This record gives sequence, structure tokens and C-alpha cells, in this order.
Amino acid sequence: MPRFGVRPEKEAELERRMAASGIREEDLDESFVRSGGPGGQKVNRTATCVQLHHRPTGIDVKMQQARSQALNRFYARRRLCELMEADQLGAASPEAKRHAKHRKQKERRKRRSRRKHFDGESNKSDSPSKE
Repeated sequence: MPRFGVRPEKEAELERRMAASGIREEDLDESFVRSGGPGGQKVNRTATCVQLHHRPTGIDVKMQQARSQALNRFYARRRLCELMEADQLGAASPEAKRHAKHRKQKERRKRRSRRKHFDGESNKSDSPSKE
């Protein structure tokens, strides 16, 4: 029976990541508080926000991404795995790789824009004026 309201494949993947990161359910303190923000009265009345505290490392995660408590429990554990992987693997973590790829794309676009802008400026000054 699914615990988090997600597909069994996603739940199995989360359990695999937790085991690889050394996160055990016994090491987690889980509490539920009221959410805020979009979602209307339903969110404001019910305790759908999930707070996780990993005792061995002291990492805290607070998740209120979804309107349901079960999904927020899943998202909080997934975020905890991401933080642990980033701490353990450093630059080799999936999140760091995504960040580096995005930074490279941004730099490439900036170079292209500069080249286009400055090439356009030099072409305008070389052309005869219509005076």
C-alpha cells in the first residue's frame, strides 16, 4: 500500500535514494503544521505543511508545495535526499550538475548576445550615413 500517494515506482526510487544517502525513517522527526499561500481556505485550515528534521546531520526541511499532506511528505523526503547528496557528493551530485549546465548555457547565451550586439555596432559605424 502506497504511503505517499505517488506511483509505486516513484516510492521505490525514493526508498532507493534514501538508502543510498544513509537516511533511515527512524532518524527522521516529522511534524505537521498549517500551510499558507495559494490553496485557499482548505490549506489554511489543515496541517498539510510537513517539517522533517534529520537528527544525525541536523538538516531541516519544510515542504508545503502540494495541497495534500501525503504528497508533501514525499516531496520533503525527496528534498532531504537532494540535500544529503549535495553534501556527500559535492560537484558530482545531480543538483550540482544541473546547476553547472544551466550556468554554462547562460554564459554561452551571454557571449552570443555580446557578439551579436557588438558586431551590429561595428557594422553601423562602418556604413555611410544618409546625411
